[in-house]
Amino acid sequence: MEADDLYRTVAREAEAACRERSSKFLSWIFPVRSEEEIRHHLDALRKRFFDATHHCYAWRLGPRGEAFRANDDGEPSGTAGKPILGQLLSNDLTDCLIVVVRYFGGTKLGVPGLIAAYRESAAAAIEAARIVERTVDRTVTVDFPYVAMNDIMRVVKELQPRIEAQEFDNLCTMRLMIRETLADRLEERLRKAGGSLRDRA
Repeated sequence: MEADDLYRTVAREAEAACRERSSKFLSWIFPVRSEEEIRHHLDALRKRFFDATHHCYAWRLGPRGEAFRANDDGEPSGTAGKPILGQLLSNDLTDCLIVVVRYFGGTKLGVPGLIAAYRESAAAAIEAARIVERTVDRTVTVDFPYVAMNDIMRVVKELQPRIEAQEFDNLCTMRLMIRETLADRLEERLRKAGGSLRDRA
């Protein structure tokens, strides 16, 4: 049974290494949440392996992998980034970056050889990683008068959203996080309990 608000990613960074003829391929997979994080990892690897021939990569972001990119970094078009991205797609992974660093060993691999080498390197990094399921969450911000506190807290206790922030005064505010499939129900219950919901940004 597949829930609409679940997606697969990796728990933490993992790495692997492959050899193809005389070329060496080092691969990493990182959990990422933004393009800024992606740039940080790429810059760090480029500095660390400054003498490598190529730093090819692919990434997917968003619960449905709606944002993605593949980069061949000077390899023939479609021979590196695309097969790396293909591994993210076939393993149904998102919020991930895979980087494959190649040290050219002097023997050309040809287009089919390159595609296979980058695909296998990406697959090896995925195999080394621990895959986890995460929920797609929604932030719900509710304002309510102090007199409605007990009713609001009863809803929070029953539906158990994560409390991100709270402020209690004459007018109280709570910022809650809950998985997408329960969010409409939470919002409806909070309204009935006397809460006023802020528009989602």
